[in-house]
Amino acid sequence: MAQPGAESIWLWIGALGMAIGTLYFIGRGWSVSDVEQQLFYIATIFITTTAFASYLAMATGFGLTEVVVGDRTLDIYWARYADWLVTTPLLLFDLALLAGADRNTIATLVGVDVFMIVTGLVAALTPDPAFRIVWWGISSGALLFLLYILVGSLTMQARERPGDVGNLFQTLRNLTVALWVLYPVVWILGTESTLQLVPLYWETAAFMVLDLSAKVGFGFLLLRSRNVLEQATRRPAEAPA
Repeated sequence: MAQPGAESIWLWIGALGMAIGTLYFIGRGWSVSDVEQQLFYIATIFITTTAFASYLAMATGFGLTEVVVGDRTLDIYWARYADWLVTTPLLLFDLALLAGADRNTIATLVGVDVFMIVTGLVAALTPDPAFRIVWWGISSGALLFLLYILVGSLTMQARERPGDVGNLFQTLRNLTVALWVLYPVVWILGTESTLQLVPLYWETAAFMVLDLSAKVGFGFLLLRSRNVLEQATRRPAEAPA
């Protein structure tokens, strides 16, 4: 089995960052009694908890495999994809919940997201260099469609939300779009595409920074104002006159 090298420092930093984020979110939500508001905290806590477990696993040598591509042997952190398969749908669920999205929109978001992650994993594990790029392109296409939904129909639904809810949604949507488009860029420039313009050490660092920003940063912005979450979960009958 492959073992993490010098890049493990970034994996340990990622694990620590996710652990701190998890503890902070638990503290923020400890006294929240409203069932609908609790959904935001539960989803966000599971995001960083799952990411913590993934980074800890990778830092200790689990979730890492080797794939022979041509005359090269690539170190592939498949645990990263397992992490994304759980955490990215939860991030989208938080956004959809904030926007007051209908079930069909949520189902579409999650379905496209799962397709994106699975095809990305196929790209990482495929031994043929050409087909790696093909699968990367399919996964990236799914990402673009996903972002189209975020800035399209989901944003339209969010505009109907009361108070500062729409503003918070727009902030989190922009953060998500800005960060998520960088993932396939790091992938294609890094070792997994075989271009290796960015070595594994810095590739691991880049993914770690993106993950912390997209998960802990996202959660901090989402949960920092209970007033906004109260507005997001307030029933129409409870709206002020």
